[in-house]
Amino acid sequence: MTGRVSIAAISTQPLDVAAHTAAVADPAGGAIVSFTGVVRDHDHGRSVTALEYSAHPTAAAVVAQVAAEFAVRDGVLAIAVTHRLGDLVVGDLAIVVAVSAAHRQTAFTVCAELVDEVKKRLPVWKRQRFADGTDEWVNSA
Repeated sequence: MTGRVSIAAISTQPLDVAAHTAAVADPAGGAIVSFTGVVRDHDHGRSVTALEYSAHPTAAAVVAQVAAEFAVRDGVLAIAVTHRLGDLVVGDLAIVVAVSAAHRQTAFTVCAELVDEVKKRLPVWKRQRFADGTDEWVNSA
């Protein structure tokens, strides 16, 4: 049985954890695990005030490809993943991932590995704005 990709997207709109969780619900599921990447107020000892994410035009296709690769793993029922673009402030959601599976260990493992793979492959760049008025661009998802 192959799992489904319920959501695989890039969005300029605020992300909704509940929508991602609902999108992966399945009667055969015994576990739904979600991950929410939140903009934090610091990075490497520096105070962060805001972020700006920009992406290569292929970003949506990359998210879809990665999600499809994970959906076929044994025990996966459904996957939902969205990465945010644009201006974000501390506390905003940068990425949301939800995975449903028959068993919790599969859901935990696949969710963690999916987040790592998206961060590795997604062509997204992050501009961090610091409290001292400086900024820096980082290739990061």
